[in-house]
Amino acid sequence: MGAQQRVFRQRIKDTKSTKKITRAMELIASSRIVKAQAAVAATEPYANALTQALTLAASHAQVDHPLLDQAEEPKRAAILIITADRGLAGGYSANAIKEGERLNERLKERGVEPVPYLIGRKGVSYYKFRDREVAQSWTGFSDSPKYSDAKAAASALLEAFLMPTDDGGVDEIHVIYTKFVSRVTQEVKVIRLVPLDVVEEVVDTHSGEGIKGTVEQHGGSAIWPLFDFEPGAKETLDSLLPRYVEHLIHVALLESAASEHAARQRAMKSATDNAEDLIKKYTQQANQARQAEITQEISEIVGGADALAT
Repeated sequence: MGAQQRVFRQRIKDTKSTKKITRAMELIASSRIVKAQAAVAATEPYANALTQALTLAASHAQVDHPLLDQAEEPKRAAILIITADRGLAGGYSANAIKEGERLNERLKERGVEPVPYLIGRKGVSYYKFRDREVAQSWTGFSDSPKYSDAKAAASALLEAFLMPTDDGGVDEIHVIYTKFVSRVTQEVKVIRLVPLDVVEEVVDTHSGEGIKGTVEQHGGSAIWPLFDFEPGAKETLDSLLPRYVEHLIHVALLESAASEHAARQRAMKSATDNAEDLIKKYTQQANQARQAEITQEISEIVGGADALAT
């Protein structure tokens, strides 16, 4: 075998090995998408019960809570950007980071200082490489988040929100996450998490429009049952509103996890298809090299025979 053939055969071997890896990663990501979608669906009963409890409490009390108060002139805003811990997911993390940059610009135009909070190693690496300060970051759970992870992030964000801005607190909390629409489509979403908006109608938080930073309040068009709140409606709001914020962040993490797996599946499928194309290309080049070597050998034999004949 000639030198060229050996080179092409080695390339074919290496490409086949890469194809096996990308194919395995594609299948793993595909199976994890189903689990991530099931995790999102499993939050619906809790979301409905929590939303109903908040609605009833808000309808029986004067809504006056720090998480509902809008600052007249916001000075600082926290931005929670959810990215991936691992790569090989196409533009999943890059799209969320770009949306974060756009939100930074919009806040600065309003005269509001953005304060970044990050989830995922990709976002942390992006800010660290550019030597930009980060208030707090969390890593290691982007592809399979738990409620405790959302609770840790929510606690840090709410602590900053309840702190005076002069002491390093924030007046708003925004979340940037990637909503899972389908295996082909994922959309980067931006919501203002806090202050929560009180609306005058019941809104389904899982109606397909993404997570909502809203608390529903009775608008008077329906007959509501009578409830007694112990120790009171305001105390109920004090207990439930932080949990509602934790729930919104948890849903954002689950949606982002499903989107990450879908993006990785597409990226690995594309890599597998490219590997197949390369194998075909290298096989064709190896055959051409083999034919050229055979032709050269025949020419040398014929030339040697002619030389002996003369």
